[in-house]
Amino acid sequence: MQKLLLFLLLACTVSMAFLAQPTVPETPSQPNILWITCEDMSLHLACFGDKEVKTPNLDQLATEGVRYTHVYSTAGVCAPSRSAIITGMYQNSIGTQHMRTLQGDPYPHKFSPVKTYSAVVPDYVRCFPEYLRKAGYYCSNNEKQDYQFLPPVTVWDESSKKAHWRNRPANKPFFSIVNLLITHESQIWTREKEPLLVRPEDVTVPAYYPDTKTVRHDIARNLSNVMRMDSIVGTIIQELKDDGLYENTIIFFYSDHGDGLPFVKREVYDRGLRVPMIVRIPEAFRIKGSKSAGTTDNQLISFVDFAPTVLSLANVKIPDYIQGQSFLGNQQAISPRKYIFAGRDRMDTEVDRVRAVGDGRYKYYRNFMPEKPYYQNIAYRLNMPMMKELLQLRDDGKLTPTQMMWFRKTKPVEEFYDTQTDPDEFTNLIGKDAYETKIRELRTQLDNWLKKVGDKSALPEATMLKQMWNGASEPPQTAAPMLTMAGNSVSITCATRGASIGYILKHGTGQSNSWQVYDGQKLMLQPGDSLRVVAQRIGYRPSNEIKLKK
Repeated sequence: MQKLLLFLLLACTVSMAFLAQPTVPETPSQPNILWITCEDMSLHLACFGDKEVKTPNLDQLATEGVRYTHVYSTAGVCAPSRSAIITGMYQNSIGTQHMRTLQGDPYPHKFSPVKTYSAVVPDYVRCFPEYLRKAGYYCSNNEKQDYQFLPPVTVWDESSKKAHWRNRPANKPFFSIVNLLITHESQIWTREKEPLLVRPEDVTVPAYYPDTKTVRHDIARNLSNVMRMDSIVGTIIQELKDDGLYENTIIFFYSDHGDGLPFVKREVYDRGLRVPMIVRIPEAFRIKGSKSAGTTDNQLISFVDFAPTVLSLANVKIPDYIQGQSFLGNQQAISPRKYIFAGRDRMDTEVDRVRAVGDGRYKYYRNFMPEKPYYQNIAYRLNMPMMKELLQLRDDGKLTPTQMMWFRKTKPVEEFYDTQTDPDEFTNLIGKDAYETKIRELRTQLDNWLKKVGDKSALPEATMLKQMWNGASEPPQTAAPMLTMAGNSVSITCATRGASIGYILKHGTGQSNSWQVYDGQKLMLQPGDSLRVVAQRIGYRPSNEIKLKK
């Protein structure tokens, strides 16, 4: 009996000692992912070599992460590029290439020659956060969308100025976007009363601008906005730390295209496309062979690669149709990207069609409308003081030949540049024997790309729109979802191909106003429950809402 008591005492002591050991928090299988994005900014960060700005918060992020040096948007303007980001598809392949499609004023519109429209993308295309939501992620967007179409209710748990990862249910992984407007083109004139943080006399004036007081002031304003943006980034990162989430959240920082300055924004030259990107991956989520903190990665990355990369990092299967490739995670592409592709189409009222391909050094351009000038008379841009001055100096004959290059009346059919020796891309090397092999290579790559992904701009925009609307004068409406009851369970279908289905299920008197993504599961309803269902294919009008009360 004594031996038995002694055994039980020892067993109890060992058990209590085991229970008393400190618990080591488990690493979540699904990392949180935060995108901090800014607008209209080229490589103007101190950690990317800019000597005129101080960006301590992003510099620190770069110290803890990886700087990606060759990241390219698919257009030199926001909406087409943002459509590529959210879908993983080139804008010219899905009909979102014209800037922009959605207008806020009645037709005829001030900034568009065609009737406002939400682009009808192929029926198999989805906004990638929908896949994350199906996998259990809470997805928030604060707040800019600008995808060239109105997103279905299934894309975001919340998209507003108040959207935040803090609004998610407990223990849910999140994918959150915080978009910073402060570096946008418009902020050069709307923040005129704020003090400058960069002295105009210290800025570098590119060769394509005259060195005037106005030009220096606007450049200094742009860089001052960058510094203020960096301060906001610091606040966001501190929130993440305060929430105890810094070490299980993957952070991306990038800009949506190059600077908002004249002859940069809306262009497909490198200065319009190339942006800085920093990615910080906590140690727990790094995979074997990944870059160490504080290093650079020079591989080519396109905006169409962002969607598959996030899905890869979240351990969500990348759909086969996506045109980009993952550069991180367990579904990382076997071979790095060899070429980036981009395009320029209608910008507000100004119609053009340019396609580009680059290999990181050489760039090839095809001008489908060579009769069009380089300069586009964008009314919105005329708010910028330096833009008005440039036009006045042009008219007065006071610009140099280099500064007049933007105002050439026509374009060659083809352009080819060595961006290493000619970063401003002013010396067209088409016809130079020494470059013929490389020209032929990139020309062939562009042909193959256009054949593979297609180009909706081969048709006039009005004709493309008519096809999207099946010949009608307004977009089709998504068919109403069908509800099938079997006892207490409900199944939902929709006859419209490509429609996403959203639902809100309220249990009794409980409150729930967030649309959930329906993924084919059976929903269980109890007495007193209510169900709301809506369906929408991207570009179509939403279906009528179906309501059911148990």
